[in-house]
Amino acid sequence: MTFNSDSQLDAPVPSTTESGARRDSDAHSLSVGPNGPLLLHDVALVEKLARFDRERIPERSPHAKGSGAFGQLEVTEDVSAYTKAKLFQQGAVTPMLARFSTVAGELGSPDSWRDVRGFALKFYTEDGNYDIVGNNTPTFFVRDPMKFPDFIHSQKRLPDSGLRDVNMQWDFWTLSPESSHQVSYLMGDRGIPRSWRHMNGYSSHTYMWVNEAGERFWVKYHFLTEQGLEFLTNDEAATLAGEDADAHRRDLFESIGRGEFPSWRVEVQIMPYEEARSYRFNPFDLTKVWSKKDYPRIPVGRFTLNQNPVNHFAQIEQAAFSPSNLVPGTGVSPDKMLLARIFSYPDAQRNRLGTNFNQLPVNSPAVPLNSYDKEGAMQYHHSGAAPVYAPNSYGRPYQDTEGRAENGWEADGEMVRAAYTLHAEDDDFGQAHTLVRDVMNDAERDRLVDTVVGMVSGQVVEPVLSRVFEYWKKIDQEVGERIEAGVRSGGAA
Repeated sequence: MTFNSDSQLDAPVPSTTESGARRDSDAHSLSVGPNGPLLLHDVALVEKLARFDRERIPERSPHAKGSGAFGQLEVTEDVSAYTKAKLFQQGAVTPMLARFSTVAGELGSPDSWRDVRGFALKFYTEDGNYDIVGNNTPTFFVRDPMKFPDFIHSQKRLPDSGLRDVNMQWDFWTLSPESSHQVSYLMGDRGIPRSWRHMNGYSSHTYMWVNEAGERFWVKYHFLTEQGLEFLTNDEAATLAGEDADAHRRDLFESIGRGEFPSWRVEVQIMPYEEARSYRFNPFDLTKVWSKKDYPRIPVGRFTLNQNPVNHFAQIEQAAFSPSNLVPGTGVSPDKMLLARIFSYPDAQRNRLGTNFNQLPVNSPAVPLNSYDKEGAMQYHHSGAAPVYAPNSYGRPYQDTEGRAENGWEADGEMVRAAYTLHAEDDDFGQAHTLVRDVMNDAERDRLVDTVVGMVSGQVVEPVLSRVFEYWKKIDQEVGERIEAGVRSGGAA
């Protein structure tokens, strides 16, 4: 076994208790004679056991299984016409952290399951942290956050047996037709990337950019692997799940350790602010993409991961990503899923890591802070005896800006519970059909059919089974018929 040379341990210092006292022994408990009972006042033993009992923190509910690395974003192109954000100015170099993950699996699940992969980025900018939370897919299963917990529940475990259940998954998907685009993507080749290094990333959500003149633009981020796209077959993935459940984590760590630093091109799609009103698809619907013919990708730069974590728990497991971390020149959009995540992500971290999770080194901004938040469990940084309220008369700065928010948008109407207003070409199956029929080739469609048939056969029952066939026929009639024939014939597609 080898230890990272960047370890901060000072070897000559003897082992200590957490209060700094030297430990008498790391091998022997205090007892009444060598064979007698143990003693409660053995502080070193009690502390060690009590601390061990509390080592695990709650795992993330989705995206529990993952890992990541540090690196830097280098901006090579001039996109100042669209954003004043300093990290996106030509020539800027910004340190960053990336975390990759699966969505549905728990902390010990295999990396090679067929699942969407999380693709979260944290940039430590001179204006504070900027986070982009996305996936290796440009879309998602649902467009309204009210359905998000239900979706995650359907991908987890049954209440009685505690087992994952394919019937439950397809029950939810077929009753949620907006999922068809993402499900088509997931059942295709890209549903199992060969490694994290060999997959693309996407913001999925629509964000906002604002330039120096105050002009607003809608933006989608694309992170395109420079290692090339590579995928696992179902058989390869199943074998790998049994041989090495941590295959993707191992691949990233060892490749960086060898000096083979993975990189991704950073490109964006830009939509002028006013065009969102009349675009043929709702540009804020997370189940849709923008056509690259309508809005070609614009190069921005590239990011490279070149530094492994020194301590996985402190630097990866405790990393907290949230789209609420914004910097000047950026913003969010009317995407309902994104707006819900603005609340839900940091709230999940408060539950998982504690009130002061942003004070942990991996989450701490690289700029001075003047926050009026105070106290709470595990507060480390504080404002001393300065006023803890604003406004105040004692010189502690505070803001009192009024007027139009530069990264806001207009909204008006009654308070309702309703779906998005449909745009000219909005529907639930159209883009899924385009993906399956026009983007995939014959061989890729064959593999998609085989995957769905293998997943459904013997595991999905009525009334869900008939809805699966109908679901796929709405996506693509021929593919749906082939899936039904394959299942009806006993699983041979």
